[in-house]
Amino acid sequence: MEKLNYRVLKESGYKGYVLPSAPEKVMQFGEGNFLRAFVDYWFDVSNEKVGWNGKCVLVQPIATGLTDLINEQEGLYTLYLRGRENGQKVDKKRVISSVSRAINPYTPKGFTQLLELSVSDDLEYVVSNTTEAGIVFDPSCALMDRPASSFPGKLTQVLYTRWQAGKDGLVILSCELIDNNGKELKKCVEQYIDLWGLDDSFRNYVENDCTFCSTLVDRIVPGRIRDAAEVASLDEANGYTDPLTDVGEVFGVWNIEGPEWLAEKLPFRAAGLNCPVVPDVTPYKKRKVRILNGAHTGFVPGAYLAGFDIVRDCMQDKTVCGFMNKMLHEEVIPTLPLPKDDLESFAAAVEDRFNNPFINHELMSISLNSTSKWRARNLPSLLEYVELKKTLPQCLVTSFAAYVAFYSTGVKRLEDRGLVCTRPRGNEYLCMDDRWALEFYWEHRADTDPALLRAVMTNERMWGQDLTAIPGFEKAALEALRVIRSEGAKAAFARCL
Repeated sequence: MEKLNYRVLKESGYKGYVLPSAPEKVMQFGEGNFLRAFVDYWFDVSNEKVGWNGKCVLVQPIATGLTDLINEQEGLYTLYLRGRENGQKVDKKRVISSVSRAINPYTPKGFTQLLELSVSDDLEYVVSNTTEAGIVFDPSCALMDRPASSFPGKLTQVLYTRWQAGKDGLVILSCELIDNNGKELKKCVEQYIDLWGLDDSFRNYVENDCTFCSTLVDRIVPGRIRDAAEVASLDEANGYTDPLTDVGEVFGVWNIEGPEWLAEKLPFRAAGLNCPVVPDVTPYKKRKVRILNGAHTGFVPGAYLAGFDIVRDCMQDKTVCGFMNKMLHEEVIPTLPLPKDDLESFAAAVEDRFNNPFINHELMSISLNSTSKWRARNLPSLLEYVELKKTLPQCLVTSFAAYVAFYSTGVKRLEDRGLVCTRPRGNEYLCMDDRWALEFYWEHRADTDPALLRAVMTNERMWGQDLTAIPGFEKAALEALRVIRSEGAKAAFARCL
């Protein structure tokens, strides 16, 4: 069976949308699973729905990558969006044709192609996802490197070449998972301007002609199908093989911080895609952290102690799912600075996303670093709820007690890998966290629950403050911990409903 390309796709009888050729409007740093299931999908749908008529050129951000394979398949790949939507199971297949080619700038030919694309009149956007470590200033980079080793160094080379050619500025959409990703990227470019002694007029070009946008991306992308039998079955049904096959969840939202004119320039709104351009992505980052991430951290330690192993099974249990939804809708949402309808809609989608029949998301993988996660994701909601309502949020209090129980149930030993505890059902499990946090729980393993809880709540290294100062919190958390110890975590969840 042949690999996917335009000829093979046509011979396979594929009936979906395909755009064989179009101007190259996007330079994309990153050719991995996430961008191909997210950004390139957005542009592909825009081509179909509103005739955007554009292609993306994928630039390999490190020396090894997928350039040869992408070019062998003429930019085509198969994307499956899988999950639940409005309570219904969804499994959609789409062949993505928004990619024209890939470039490896670490070869002489590839670097020349990068500079040629830099000065194209068709080019409008730069998109990137070079991981959290990608947006860094490396002072060892030089303007004459072919290419600069850092991504911001390469981007500076691209923009400088474009400026020298007298071409219009670009819109830069940064998708890396760091706060203020666009602002941080621009700061690195400005550092290279200083380091390399580039013209002030080029600095003005970067400042005034180019638009650096911080963005917030949200789509779970497992990225590949690991079951060999399923791969073989799909190949047989498709009529081709595709080693670039990608898998993402159905849900997706791309919040872009930018000026009002950008909402009209980008094709996404007209295509009906969930990609709002907003003045500030900070509230949307808070929404994601407090609702989506906070939901995970809020119920996972207790659910694991209650005998659950994967997220989907938790969503199919009325008590655990009910606890999560009450926490989100009644305790978290009132503390957030976005319209209630927006927050309710986002929270309602969480249950569908967690109930994805195609992803076995293990609770123990989510439990990693629960101390810092609870502080960042759940504590702010508790504090703001108390300030707003002048009372304690029962679910968040119980969540905190479950977190303490998770690190202190049947403690067996402290290993290099983590703290070994024992689940009520009898099996050992490994708590993995900052070493100092694990050593704290090990040192307090013989404490009574009141003494343990007092030690945890007064540990300002953990929480940045003394939690016993919150009126009634210590007493309420101790009662929740008592129920967890005596009746089980599920019973403690049930008491909140």
